[in-house]
Amino acid sequence: MNKVWRAVLTALLIGFIGGILFAPAAQATGRAECVSLPSKILERAVPYCVLLPPSYDAEKTRRYPILYLLHGLGDNEEFLVHSGGMNLVEDLWEQHQLGEMLIVTPAGGVGFYINSHDGKRRYEDFFLQEFMPGVEKRYRAQAGRGSRGIAGISMGGYGALHIAFQHPQLFAAVGAHSAALIEKLPNITTENSRQMSQLRVLGPAFGSPFDTAFWNQNDPVTIAHAAHLAGLKIYFDCGSEDDYGFELGADILDKLLTSRHVPHEFHLYPGGHDWSYFAAHLPALLEFEFHAFTPLSPRSTTTK
Repeated sequence: MNKVWRAVLTALLIGFIGGILFAPAAQATGRAECVSLPSKILERAVPYCVLLPPSYDAEKTRRYPILYLLHGLGDNEEFLVHSGGMNLVEDLWEQHQLGEMLIVTPAGGVGFYINSHDGKRRYEDFFLQEFMPGVEKRYRAQAGRGSRGIAGISMGGYGALHIAFQHPQLFAAVGAHSAALIEKLPNITTENSRQMSQLRVLGPAFGSPFDTAFWNQNDPVTIAHAAHLAGLKIYFDCGSEDDYGFELGADILDKLLTSRHVPHEFHLYPGGHDWSYFAAHLPALLEFEFHAFTPLSPRSTTTK
């Protein structure tokens, strides 16, 4: 090897090693952990994923606020992972646009996160009595209402509003994208095959044949008429061209809460009922939830 090439190679090696030594350290990102929790109430294990924030593995004594984020109909506990939502959350964390918290996404099937009409699928009981305590014991969640939020998309938005309005003492905040809120149920006839096919998917939760009274009993709008919502921070939005007309139900909820002088944040944005709409507005929902948490002193965020 001549002297010229030896000099070039030496310079390249020095530059390469220098780049390693002096390059800024890669910024820590969060990670997803997908496991399951056994349920005596449902008599099966229920899968779920949890997004752990960037500092979770390094700061072993730190505790975090927790957000339960419920998926929509036809999706599952991995919806943030396979949709790109996890990357969106990690970007928000890396850019310091979102505070660190645990984000938990349980599998909800097609049951709207309620106790089913036939009593065989008591998902709401499972969620409150087994799931939340189990998750908050396994992961380093801050204790108490002030550090716990719930939110959801579509069917999950219905479930989040239903659970939070039924049990407002458990949550600091509730949020929903395009919640499955129906302005007025149509008169169902067996001759209308389109209506019947649409309602067939609701059978596991609301009865087959569909029980209108049971729907109304569990409807978040119905519950909101009398629920004691003081202290619960409320956010919901919907696309103005929602494919299922859920913007009409959202508008009714907005008017009802306004008439009751219940503070809330409601937005009607351009868009339909799809992931592009949800992704565009998910950061605002997450930031709303995080800012609703009660700030804790540094000492209270660690395990003694």
